[in-house]
Amino acid sequence: MKHILIIALFAICTSCSSSSNSVESLATPRSLNFDAFSDYWYQGKAELTAYTLEQYRYGEKREGEAVLIFVTEDLSREKQVKLDDPQANEQDAQKVLKLNLTKKFTTGIYPYSMMLSVFTPVYDSIPAVKVTASSQEWCGHTFTQLNRRDGKYNAQLLSYFEKESDQELVIDATPEDNLWTLLRIDPKQVPLGNINLIPALLDQRMTHSTLQAEEATISIEPATESIAGISASDLRTLKVVYKNYPRALHVVYTIDFPYEIVGWEEIRPLKDGDQEVSRATRKATMLTDYWTKNKKEHEPLRQELKLDQ
Repeated sequence: MKHILIIALFAICTSCSSSSNSVESLATPRSLNFDAFSDYWYQGKAELTAYTLEQYRYGEKREGEAVLIFVTEDLSREKQVKLDDPQANEQDAQKVLKLNLTKKFTTGIYPYSMMLSVFTPVYDSIPAVKVTASSQEWCGHTFTQLNRRDGKYNAQLLSYFEKESDQELVIDATPEDNLWTLLRIDPKQVPLGNINLIPALLDQRMTHSTLQAEEATISIEPATESIAGISASDLRTLKVVYKNYPRALHVVYTIDFPYEIVGWEEIRPLKDGDQEVSRATRKATMLTDYWTKNKKEHEPLRQELKLDQ
């Protein structure tokens, strides 16, 4: 398996050097444990993890659910969409680790449904090539998309709010959302220290802040308490703190591969010195080819994940 992956990596790097100017060429491949990564992520299955969600909205804490879906797939380098037949154009195929993050909670009479998708290259040493986010509630829906081109992100924001309307802009920064997938590939790949980040797209939908780069500091520290039945000594915490943007993110993960995410906190400071802490805690996880589990007979699988909504 190791020899096959090394050959594939060489082919990927070679194809990058001959690609068009709109597709970012690579200086170095990403460093990772090929055997461990392939044994876990190339089983033809996705990792599904359900979380109990405490989400602040409109100044009050709401109860809900979050789900993280991690899976590898082949993305088109040029079009940045999932390839229907990767073997038909191997030079265009780029292996990515994809995250789909969903949040569902209710505010008063009406529900929120939010989703984030992140596509981070497995072998190419660059951040996510694509990030999308959508938010739906009874007032309307919004959609944001980032596409990496020539080292920057072409951003589109489509909103039903007049003050936002439809926007197209270019941002020279790294998406905060890329940290989730990079962490799962290898925490050693996470950039530490001061960095310009594009704040989490779902948080940007909550705040309706200007979509732009913000100064932040990233660190990895020992966990301070046990979570989801796992001892603090077996956990680490990825922390993101912004200088001016009202947000901090703490992601708690296991120190050993596959670096499972057991919970996270999204912290918003308030003007009175207090803060709102939205929190997710793992309650169940499974590996499965969920796209084949679409019949009524498969509905008990939701019970295994302890999903209520």
